[in-house]
Amino acid sequence: MASKLIFNIRQLAGARGETHPLRGGELAQLPFIDYSWLHIEDDRIAAFGPMRALPPDLALLAGTPAGIDASGCFVLPAWCDSHTHLVFAGSRESEFVDKLKGLSYAEINAKGGGILHSARRLAQTSEDELFAGAWQRLQDLSRLGTGAIEIKSGYGLTVEGELKMLRVIKKLKQRSPLSIKATFLGAHAYPEDYRNDHQGYIDLLIREMLPAIAGEGLADYIDVFCEEGFFSPAETETIVRAGLRAGLRPKIHANQLHLSGGVQTGVRLGALSVDHLETMDEDAIATLASSPTIGTLLPTAAFFLRMPFQPARALIDAGCAIALASDFNPGSSPSGNMNLVVAMACTGMRMLPEEAINAATLNGAYAMSLGDSLGSITPGKIANLIITRPVPSLAYLPYAFGSNLIDQVMIKGEFI
Repeated sequence: MASKLIFNIRQLAGARGETHPLRGGELAQLPFIDYSWLHIEDDRIAAFGPMRALPPDLALLAGTPAGIDASGCFVLPAWCDSHTHLVFAGSRESEFVDKLKGLSYAEINAKGGGILHSARRLAQTSEDELFAGAWQRLQDLSRLGTGAIEIKSGYGLTVEGELKMLRVIKKLKQRSPLSIKATFLGAHAYPEDYRNDHQGYIDLLIREMLPAIAGEGLADYIDVFCEEGFFSPAETETIVRAGLRAGLRPKIHANQLHLSGGVQTGVRLGALSVDHLETMDEDAIATLASSPTIGTLLPTAAFFLRMPFQPARALIDAGCAIALASDFNPGSSPSGNMNLVVAMACTGMRMLPEEAINAATLNGAYAMSLGDSLGSITPGKIANLIITRPVPSLAYLPYAFGSNLIDQVMIKGEFI
């Protein structure tokens, strides 16, 4: 059995026993141990404690190649990014310029840009090319501290295109040490051929896409963009119920641009998470707070689209369980850097550093059904860890948002 010892840790953050999704005031509680050690056996966290209580047999590892001196450094769980669109073909910086000129997200989509532009590019791109681009992005994100990630389809919008994307995600799952979840998001937008035939596209989703996806075991979840101009609450429910029959639990794009009813629809259907939440009212917040559904906030998307940030403080004060994710995609959040997400959650949404870290680790893991194995420093959980450079405090991580403060990243007990 391969053992490693990280010792002289300035602060071990997120050290917990049994875990559960954190709600309301619990998010501000980030257990830590100053001047500590962490023992790893194979790919699992074995034990931890203060340096003064380091067992003599483990102390022997400190003087071997299996010992990692983390003097002055913080150790915390790797990021769990529970909402991305990592598989895509080509960038969309021309739309970035359109936005600067005053066009809205909906206006760009209406003239054939946005999701429809990505769908056309994806149709022209081979599966191998898609994999190569996604693989490089995944490597880059792992070096930035991401150890678990959810990846959606949704730029195919045809049977062939959606299957191509999901097969790429399946190949990423097979080849990457990261923990990866796949989400079927065929209901991302109505393709041009179905612009005036919504029911025809919904029938295609339900009668052709879902059976093929289920037959190949390509997805863990189903998602719908429940939004004005996209999929209504009634259409969302029809698609989600078909996904549930195929064994796919829902994760809903909700309340990004309008009070779309997506939160209430997602909660009623037992969604694992409802994501975006830029536009919330008292009823939507109360509905989420009274449910086990996790509200996933995507601050870099709000930032990039120059929209108001999600009302994190109101959600936390109401007792909601919230997660943070990057929404990495070429149109509205072309960055998967979770360090930036955490910093932006603090500066833009007034989350405390402890709240943001918990939302980006433990609650992010639960938003992917991975909370029992990831997201905290807990004996028996997978050793996905971030070791920072020497820093003066935990708050320095979001404070110094322009600096790369990660020294090493461990995935399944091995440094990458």
